[in-house]
Amino acid sequence: MNLLTAAQHLNAPELLAQNANGNGPDFSLATIDYVIVGLYILGILTLGFWVGRGKKDANDFLLGGRIAIWPLVGFGLIAANMSGTSYIGIAGAGYEEGIAVWNYEWMATLVLLFFALFVLPFYLRSKVNTMPEFLERRYDRRSRYVFSGFSVFTAMLIDSAGALFAGAITLQLLFPDVSLGLLITILALLAGVYVILGGLRAVMITDTVQGVLLLVAGTIIFVTLFLELGSWDAIRSAAPEDGFTVAPPADDEFLPWPGIFTGVLWLGFYFWITNHVVVQKVLAAKDINHGRWGALFAGVMQLPLLFLLVLPGVMGREIYPDIAEADQIWQALVFDYMPVGLRGLIFAALVAALMSTLDSVLNGASSLVVNDFIKTRKREFSDRALLIISRVMIGVFMIVAALWAPVITEFETIVEYFQSFLGHITMPVVVIFLGGLFWSRGTRQAAFTTLLIGFPVGLVAFLTGEIFELYELQFLYATGVMMLFSLILYVGISLMTPAPDTEGLEDVMWSKEHWHEETKELNDLPLWQNPRVLSIVIAIVTVVSVVLLI
Repeated sequence: MNLLTAAQHLNAPELLAQNANGNGPDFSLATIDYVIVGLYILGILTLGFWVGRGKKDANDFLLGGRIAIWPLVGFGLIAANMSGTSYIGIAGAGYEEGIAVWNYEWMATLVLLFFALFVLPFYLRSKVNTMPEFLERRYDRRSRYVFSGFSVFTAMLIDSAGALFAGAITLQLLFPDVSLGLLITILALLAGVYVILGGLRAVMITDTVQGVLLLVAGTIIFVTLFLELGSWDAIRSAAPEDGFTVAPPADDEFLPWPGIFTGVLWLGFYFWITNHVVVQKVLAAKDINHGRWGALFAGVMQLPLLFLLVLPGVMGREIYPDIAEADQIWQALVFDYMPVGLRGLIFAALVAALMSTLDSVLNGASSLVVNDFIKTRKREFSDRALLIISRVMIGVFMIVAALWAPVITEFETIVEYFQSFLGHITMPVVVIFLGGLFWSRGTRQAAFTTLLIGFPVGLVAFLTGEIFELYELQFLYATGVMMLFSLILYVGISLMTPAPDTEGLEDVMWSKEHWHEETKELNDLPLWQNPRVLSIVIAIVTVVSVVLLI
């Protein structure tokens, strides 16, 4: 959701003009608020420096020494998904469209359950450092290089640049006299410095702090607004027409209900199972159980986002029925309802969330370059050299993203299509990962060709359909079409090429034998620690919650 919601900040200059004319909420902080924000940022930088002292090698720096316990894994996953722009954007979507946007979150819960039970063990057992490396283990080096290069490109020019741009536009609401370029530079420096200092462990610890702050902020706002409206019926009445359902009509322009299964589901698989920036948090887990518990915790925390993000936007319709722009609603609620001091703390959480997106992407992209392009060279590099390269690459990515971010202002609609862009081009990745894990007949030729053909075909489909509008197809349906195309390509080529030799692939392919072995291991755990039992409980709660809102 980060990329989708970042688009809503494109009209920020207009919002600033409206505020200056007295037609919008008054975005201002008291001196004590600024002090709190400054102290918080200073504290985060200090924590990053303290955690990062004594890093000896690149593995320790990029994967935190693989010692992360489940709360760090869980909050790392949550922070990777929820940026400050998501807080603002999802609330704005709730204001404008109703609760349909929650489909992305509850579906993420089910995807994370699947990930924890069926996929995560293979990532950790194989001891891979990156997702492209997993492709090499299963297929060959060609697929690794193609996917790694694609991931670095999107990390810099979409994820990092988009987060910097959206963050700067948000900050400009508070600092209208500061140029966009300067705000982008400040955000890039703040995020880059403590990632360079501390590596993934610093990222995961600060993500935990920031995750707690964001959850507290969302809870306070929801409770305050609920008391203001007084009842659940009042919340339903505040929603737009036909907006209090997670199953909009099939022709809905925002999120048609069939699109949940043709698009939202598969975008979830891409984000949670194949995206290295996200999965890297799990690769740092101290063992499989901590990785699973962290993933399950992140899955559980997707459900309350209905109350922490979506419903505050819906309730805001009752309080601000004529707000100039929907994406102003979260800021308006914070600044109009939070007392001085606490307002500064919540704003600090917003800044922290923006930095979380950047730190995760910067560290993840550096990990890809070091593990997929540097370590694979014939030349041997010392651990110290790899550590230096890791830190230098983070600095380079930070600079490239910061330089590119202002260019987004030249493309008024491109950020709006980020989610559509990912839906068009990432389905080949989903197919070859799932196919490689669960279908032993999948071949290296099929994987490489599916990536090589799927990426450009998806790009052409995106440009002709969304940018040039030569045909009309809701992007969640288009995602399903690309998924089917990639599947036909992968299966067809696999059947036309010699079956692969599966000897030595036990650690990267699912099998009944693995499942039975795990069953014996999990029998020694109490029920409340057994991930299968926990997954069943979470799945039941999720399905019941969704059924109640159809």
